[in-house]
Amino acid sequence: MDFARQQRDPTRHVIGIAFVVLFHVLVIWALLTGLGTQVVQIIKKPLTATIIKEIKLPPPPPPPPPPPPKRIVEPPKVEQPYVPPPDIPVPTPPPAEPVIAAPVTTPPPAPVVIAPPAPVAPPAPKPAIRQGVSCSKRESPPFPRDAIRREIRSGKVVAILTIDGKGNVTDVDITSSHPPRVFDRAVRDTLSNWKCAGEGTPYKASVEVNFTLKDE
Repeated sequence: MDFARQQRDPTRHVIGIAFVVLFHVLVIWALLTGLGTQVVQIIKKPLTATIIKEIKLPPPPPPPPPPPPKRIVEPPKVEQPYVPPPDIPVPTPPPAEPVIAAPVTTPPPAPVVIAPPAPVAPPAPKPAIRQGVSCSKRESPPFPRDAIRREIRSGKVVAILTIDGKGNVTDVDITSSHPPRVFDRAVRDTLSNWKCAGEGTPYKASVEVNFTLKDE
């Protein structure tokens, strides 16, 4: 559609006429209801304008003055008079003699001291062995049957008894036997049951037992 046809379109004219009529109706209604008068009164009110002045900041303080320069006081210079040195001949040193180094002797090593051995404590003295002992219960050992079969008719055994403080025999040590090991068991079994005199402290006693086969 071109522009000339748009201008001839009756619809556009009707909308514009309707808008103008509506605007006039609103103006007439405002005049009749007093709304226009109120608008005019509001417009007539005096307007107050306030002028805000610009706040000026105080100027910054001036910078501190620079410190005065330090004065350097130089000490006065004292000029000493020039004194020429005396003419003294310099002595010539005698020629140095060659130095002969002394031979370095190494000291002999220190002798090694060997500490003597610590004295060995002497062994504790053995308790004295008594010869014979007094016993309330004292049975003689029987003649072994093995010795009879071997036709051994006599023998001798020496034993050391260890007796406690109450008189009980705690050990039987065979020191000698003749013939060897024939009567040892009989002596050890019998003497272990002996009851001897108690002295409150242990002691040892030597006992000799003789065997003789009597003819029946």
